[in-house]
Amino acid sequence: MSAMTDELRGDEEARAERLVRIGRPPRNRGEVIRKLVWIVPWLVFLSSPVRDLASGHHTGSATAAGWAGLTVFTGTYLALVFRNMGRAFPGRMVCALVGVLWLLAVVLTLSLGGSWLGLFVYVSVACGVTFPLRAAYWAIPATTLSLMLVGLRTDLDSAWGLFLVVLLVGYSMTGVRQLVRTTVELRKARATVAQLAANEERLRLARDLHDLLGHSLSLITLKSELAGRMLPDHPDKAAQQVSDIEQVSRQALVDVREAVSGYRRPRLAAELAGAQVALTAAGVTAQLPAEPDLDGVPEESESTLAWALREAVTNVVRHSGARRCTVELLHRQTLDGPRLELTVADDGSGGSGNGPGNGLNGLTERLEKAGGTLEATGTRHGFRLVARVPAGSAADVGSAT
Repeated sequence: MSAMTDELRGDEEARAERLVRIGRPPRNRGEVIRKLVWIVPWLVFLSSPVRDLASGHHTGSATAAGWAGLTVFTGTYLALVFRNMGRAFPGRMVCALVGVLWLLAVVLTLSLGGSWLGLFVYVSVACGVTFPLRAAYWAIPATTLSLMLVGLRTDLDSAWGLFLVVLLVGYSMTGVRQLVRTTVELRKARATVAQLAANEERLRLARDLHDLLGHSLSLITLKSELAGRMLPDHPDKAAQQVSDIEQVSRQALVDVREAVSGYRRPRLAAELAGAQVALTAAGVTAQLPAEPDLDGVPEESESTLAWALREAVTNVVRHSGARRCTVELLHRQTLDGPRLELTVADDGSGGSGNGPGNGLNGLTERLEKAGGTLEATGTRHGFRLVARVPAGSAADVGSAT
C-alpha cells in the first residue's frame, strides 16, 4: 500500500512539473506564456476603443489622451489579474487598482463615447477575480449599474447590449475562483489521505508484528535465561530448553513470512482505485469497471491480476503518451475452465523500445506461475494488454458471464 502510494505520488509530482499550476505564480517563461494565452483572448472587448481611436474622429490631443488612458487601463488590468493568479496584491492595493479601472472606464467613456463601454467588462472581471466573494457579489452589480448610468449619457443601446455580459462575466469569474480553490483543496486532501493511509498501514504492520512476535520473543528470552541457569548442572535440561528455543524461533519466522507475504499481496479492488487516481493525475481519460466480482476467485489469481493491472497502468502513465485508457474485467468460460480476464487498452504509442520490457517479462512469469497467460500487442489505435488467470474450479462455471 505504501509503495503504491509513493509511486502514485511520484507520478503526480512529475505530472505537476509539466503542467501550469492553477492558482500559483509562474515558475518560468513557458508558464508565463501559457497563462498569457489564457488571459489575452479576453482583450477582445478592447477592439472597439482601438477602432474608435484609429478612426480619426477625435482631435489630436483627445486621441493621444485616449491612447494613454487605454494603455494605463490595459496595463492595470493585466497586472491585477495576472498577479492574482499567483501571489496576489495586498487588499488595499487591489481596491486601489480596481478603483483606477473603474475611474478610467467612466472617464474615457464619457469623454470619448459609447465605443468605450466595453471597458466595464474588465472592471467586472477584476471585481470577480480579485475581491472576496461577498464583496464581489456587491461590486459586480454596482459595476453593471455604472455601465447603465454612463450609457444614459453616451449610448444606451450599446449599454443594454453589454448589460448581461458585464453582469454574468463577473459572476462567472467568482465561479472560476471557487472551482480553482476547490481543486487545490482536493489535491491537498488527496495528498493528506494518501499520507494517512500510509501511516495507518505502518501502524497496522507494527501492531501485527508486535502481536506475532511479542509472545514468541518473550518465550525465547525466558527459555534462554533458563537454559543459561541449567547449563552448568543440568546440561540435558538446558539442551531441551535450547531445542524449544529453536522450535519457537522457527515458528516465529514462519509467522513473520506469512504476515509480510500478506502485506505484499495486492488486492484487485485497491489496484483499480489506484489506477483511477494514477490515470486521472496523468491527464488520461479512464474508463474502469466498478467493484469487481471476485466470488470463487482464488486469492493467488486475484493477486496476480492486481500485479498485471499495476504494471499495465504504470506503462500507460509513464511511456504510452495515451489520452484514453479502458480497463475491462470479465469472467469467461474456456476449455481449461473458468478464467478471469483483465484487458487494458489505450490509444497511446505503446511505449518506447522494440520489444517487451523487464516489467512485461516479469509479469509473464508471474502469470505463468499462477496458471495464467499474458497477451500484449500493439493495435491500430494504441496498445492492448490481456491477462487471464484461473477463476475457480469447474463448479464455478455457472457464475461465469
